[in-house]
Amino acid sequence: MSKLMGVNSVVIKGIPVSEGIGLGRAVVIKESEYTIKKTKIENTGAELRRFLDSIEKAKEQIRKIKAATQESLGEKNAMIFDAHLLILDDPEFVNMVRGKIEEGINAEFAIDESARFFENMLLSLEDEYMRERANDIKDVALRLIKILNGEKQIDLKNLPEDSILIVHDLTPSQTAQINKQNVRGFVTEKGGKTSHTAIIARTYEIPAVVGVEDIINKIKDGDFLIVDGYEGFVYVNPEEDLIKEYEKKIVEENKRKEELKSFLYVESKTQDGKRIKLFANIAHIEEIDAALKNGAEGIGLFRTEFLFMDRSQPPSEDEQFEVYKTVLEKMEGKPVIIRTLDVGGDKNISYLNIDKEENPFLGYRAIRLCLGNKELFKTQLRALLRASIYGKLKMMFPMITCIDEVYQVKWIIQEAKEELKKENIPFSQNIEIGIMIETPAAAVISDILAKEADFFSIGTNDLIQYTLAIDRTNDKVSYLYNPLHPAVLRLIKMTVENAHKRGIEVGVCGEIASNQEFVPVLIGLGIDELSLNPSKILNVKKKILQTRFEEENLRVKELLNWQ
Repeated sequence: MSKLMGVNSVVIKGIPVSEGIGLGRAVVIKESEYTIKKTKIENTGAELRRFLDSIEKAKEQIRKIKAATQESLGEKNAMIFDAHLLILDDPEFVNMVRGKIEEGINAEFAIDESARFFENMLLSLEDEYMRERANDIKDVALRLIKILNGEKQIDLKNLPEDSILIVHDLTPSQTAQINKQNVRGFVTEKGGKTSHTAIIARTYEIPAVVGVEDIINKIKDGDFLIVDGYEGFVYVNPEEDLIKEYEKKIVEENKRKEELKSFLYVESKTQDGKRIKLFANIAHIEEIDAALKNGAEGIGLFRTEFLFMDRSQPPSEDEQFEVYKTVLEKMEGKPVIIRTLDVGGDKNISYLNIDKEENPFLGYRAIRLCLGNKELFKTQLRALLRASIYGKLKMMFPMITCIDEVYQVKWIIQEAKEELKKENIPFSQNIEIGIMIETPAAAVISDILAKEADFFSIGTNDLIQYTLAIDRTNDKVSYLYNPLHPAVLRLIKMTVENAHKRGIEVGVCGEIASNQEFVPVLIGLGIDELSLNPSKILNVKKKILQTRFEEENLRVKELLNWQ
């Protein structure tokens, strides 16, 4: 590829989070840069009125953005603007600015200085949630200063056609205003695969590359860009030959998407008739539309931990109930597998006060943490039970390693049911209970676990990691991360056979469920259901339709004894 890059061309690598290719002109948003001059004010009364007027105007703007966000992205994403409104009503902030103006300082400088005081105070705290609130103060202060200066807010509704947004991070207020028809890609400095930008990009099916350091200073407004959301490359002012190469790829990509649409209503089964259900993995309500659009037969994994992140306290029972109810209602009777809180390991939540551990992936995480925090766990179970009457709910429990954990889980579920009965709160009597098989221990005792479960779901990411003793994020040993290792395949086969003996189904919700190379192997091992990113569902269905179960079953027998 480098031979197609000219002397003035640059290629930058980031994290690909939303597949696709976007070609267009850069629109660079540098909202964080502004210079405020301190000036002496004689008429402090008039300056104070300017400040108070700017607060009212800011509130009006925020309320409009909140309403637009609520409509396009839902209640949860709109809640951030409640925090912005609270800042504008906060007496400590308002009085500090007022005091500085009364000393003869101009409103812009008074706001900036006061905001920086509160930002620094929040940034000095250990609590991650509180540190993140510093950005809210900064956003609100910038809005007030722009109003005072008569500057227009950046209008993302009227972006030129074929725009590629270059931002530090895409905020909810920016997202709410975007005319997605005109946007060909996102590139951000901040973020990872689960960042707000990544989720929105996948929801809108817009190619995105995130985590690109200092990108807003490397790209200028109007630069021509290619965003490769498959590989994570951003080409700046590429040569004509490279543009033509990518234009050809876009044509092929569009052709492929059109072809995949023809599989939308085709039953997912192999050429010799083995049925494979195709479900979607999601973490947010906003992803349900993409799941349904791509023909998901259900939700195979709803990651509830994201409800608990980026906040100072756990979500209430009512708050959780509303989310689970919405998911079930939107899926209109299709099965929804909701995994209970799975934190610890690489996902920490400050307010849970999890001690720092030498080996967090082997420590206090997932079901272990839930059983050790019974009230937290029971609150989630009550919310799930209450929501169960709105659809086909299945509960799933992560990181189970022994039968005693299953007994404890069932005991707490029973307690929650008894409480709801006493309170005359209805819940479904037919909720299936599932277990995640993601440790070698769970796979080896799957014959015992199958007696207490209605279904299994294999979390292959962790199962491979624990079976092969491989930290796949460690570059020095990642070459050993092999999903086709006979030890991994034997554990999956053992799990499937034990489940089928008890008449229960087995799904796979790890990354290999969407990998074209591994899907035939999983079919050959006897898997009943695959759960994956919504955008990959039709690709995998096509692969299933091309596969013969009997042939793959024979191939698996060879793989099981591979040396």
